[in-house]
Amino acid sequence: MRTGSNLLESCLNQFEGLVCHGEAFNPHFIGYPNTESLFGFDKAARDDNPQAFLSCFAQQPGLTGFRYFHDHEPRVLDRFMRERSCAKIILTRNPLESYVSLKIAQSTQQWRLGDVSQRKAAKVAFDPSEFEAHVRKLQDFQCRIQSMLQTTGQTAFFISYEDIKSLEVLNGLAQWLGLDETIDELPRKLKRQNPETLDEKLVNPEAVAEGIARLDRFNLARSPNFEPPHPPILWAYRACHSQPLIYAPVPGCSERQILQWMGRIDGNGAEGLLSNFTRETWRDWQRANPRRMAFTVLRHPLQRAHDVFVDQVLLGKRVNVRAFIERLHGFELPQDKSDLASFESEKHRTAFLGFLKFVQANLNGQTAVQTRPIWASQSRIIEGISTQCPLHRLVREENLSEELSEICDRLGCTTPDLEPKPQRGVLQLAAIYDQTVEQAGRAAYGLDYEMLGFQDYSAD
Repeated sequence: MRTGSNLLESCLNQFEGLVCHGEAFNPHFIGYPNTESLFGFDKAARDDNPQAFLSCFAQQPGLTGFRYFHDHEPRVLDRFMRERSCAKIILTRNPLESYVSLKIAQSTQQWRLGDVSQRKAAKVAFDPSEFEAHVRKLQDFQCRIQSMLQTTGQTAFFISYEDIKSLEVLNGLAQWLGLDETIDELPRKLKRQNPETLDEKLVNPEAVAEGIARLDRFNLARSPNFEPPHPPILWAYRACHSQPLIYAPVPGCSERQILQWMGRIDGNGAEGLLSNFTRETWRDWQRANPRRMAFTVLRHPLQRAHDVFVDQVLLGKRVNVRAFIERLHGFELPQDKSDLASFESEKHRTAFLGFLKFVQANLNGQTAVQTRPIWASQSRIIEGISTQCPLHRLVREENLSEELSEICDRLGCTTPDLEPKPQRGVLQLAAIYDQTVEQAGRAAYGLDYEMLGFQDYSAD
């Protein structure tokens, strides 16, 4: 809003064969504030069947359209954005100017100006936090629109607030739309409402510098993330028969302990838990257990990575990962479990650093090896889980007993004993841990450290 869209619409409506019907999907009115109906639909009928109302535009003679803002009817956005025969015109304005203009309009309740003698003036306060939220909302919507255009192979006509009064640009827009005619003057009906300088519109212009300083205009503070998304692994979910309890495991975490604990709650052991869900059976279980408790267990990224390194690389069949580490460091890794005892600590440490370097490259899309859930970031795994199973609790492995006891309290059931954590073999992370290992872990799993709040690893 407050980008000059009323003026642009007036300009477009000067071309014969082109009609713009205002804010057709505004949640508060249909087209314009005083319009009762459009194409035989009143506001209630439009809200009841927005798709049918949208279809009416394509049935009109000539080019017929509307203005759409980020807070308009969301159910039609995807359809008209993906419709290639629907032309898209994207109007933008300096967000600071649109923010101040919006504040003034809200203060004066004057949203359009046709007669300068009726202009209402007002000074408004600049709120840095409010401005930051305003810009974020605009950027999120613009990024969404851009993504939809890109993924459907379309382009739009971009026009700025300053270009609306350019006859050359407007006639170029008409040509882009396939119209042959041109206009030789701008509409005289609408006037610019707030022609003053920014300082004259604000009661606290000095606050603008602070507000702009809060913005990361070029998104420099973002954490680059090239790791592919991971879909939910429905077949791996485990649920109780007797309690509305569901465990969505993160590969590489305390799965065996949890399954045995849940089996004791259910009374039939780990093997008796519900598993191997399909989309249909999972939906059925959710509907049967609306007041469920869904949880997963998080593990320190370094401990998880080390166990994966030992189990999957040294003792497993990750041949391509082994080759990466051996090529990187120029020595062979142990071939089987009997060789681990003679695997000296310095080589152990060096090989694990090589694995972390592999993970870092793999998650950044720099290797030909597919990213596997077993070494993927826990954050990305949880994102995938949440698309099918919103989690009520993220349990830290180091707080396992206490947090599982709290889950039982919430469910109103007796807390069963938790089996001791299985002891690892001869290769222990604590034996090789130092700050070099810590920094390599942070380089590989920075997303988990940042998003899940992990601190430096402790062997205690």
